[in-house]
Amino acid sequence: MASRNVKVEGPYDFDRVLDRLALDPLNAVDQENRSVKVPYYHGGENGEVIEIQATGTTDEPEFMITFENEENMEAKQNRISDIFQWQTGLHDMHAHFLETDLKPIFEEHIGTPLVLEFDPFATIVKSIIHQQLNLKFAFTLTHRFVTTYGWEKDGVWFYPSPEKVAGLTVEELRGLQFSQRKAEYVIGIGEKVSSGELDLNQLAEQTDEEVIKELTKIRGIGPWTAQSFLLFGLGRPNLFPKADIGIQNAIKQLFQMEQKPTMDELDEFSAAWHPYLSYASLYLWRSIE
Repeated sequence: MASRNVKVEGPYDFDRVLDRLALDPLNAVDQENRSVKVPYYHGGENGEVIEIQATGTTDEPEFMITFENEENMEAKQNRISDIFQWQTGLHDMHAHFLETDLKPIFEEHIGTPLVLEFDPFATIVKSIIHQQLNLKFAFTLTHRFVTTYGWEKDGVWFYPSPEKVAGLTVEELRGLQFSQRKAEYVIGIGEKVSSGELDLNQLAEQTDEEVIKELTKIRGIGPWTAQSFLLFGLGRPNLFPKADIGIQNAIKQLFQMEQKPTMDELDEFSAAWHPYLSYASLYLWRSIE
């Protein structure tokens, strides 16, 4: 075991991060201990567990990272920093929104960062599973999938590898209550990643538009899933998925509208929220959770 202490720029509310992570039953969250165990993937069925514990406050955030061993600690710490967006100070973004009509929800949810999913392949599989499902059943179905085909270490679940997913059958996934199409989409993405046809790590080097173009070529991936990958796989700061029902409902509620906003109205509302549209999306979701 090895550990490191990390200080980051405030405001950063890790307790809100844990609240969000705790919604997914696959995440090993201990809110009393202010900690979460993160799966760190090495490929195949190899990986290790890294624990992050908050030791500071929202205004003066500080964390203890505990690693299984001292190998490649720099790379592992960089990945954790990326997942929790520690290198992205929230101060300027927060100040920007205090000058907009989203001021009330940004004051209420101050220090809420955009936290990434723990692995790029897991991100895209989870997004496909979650398509067009209510959140509760989406988490249930994802939990069934991972606990059936993934693997566990020290109480932490790892998603199955692309190779494992590529080898599944539609009938197996139908047995977990996947629809025919959803089963085909998940197996298809496993095939594309395991064959090297799709390199998820290479997408990080591309623009938002290039990533959306690349991903939406794939059967089962539409703009919503591509944007979800950009947000929660890559942490892109300026995305606003207008078609998302949660965002539409949040705006309807916040601005006391009688019906959901139109696409044109969403464009008007969001004009002042650039270049931090991802945070507008995040805080709007938070406002109705």
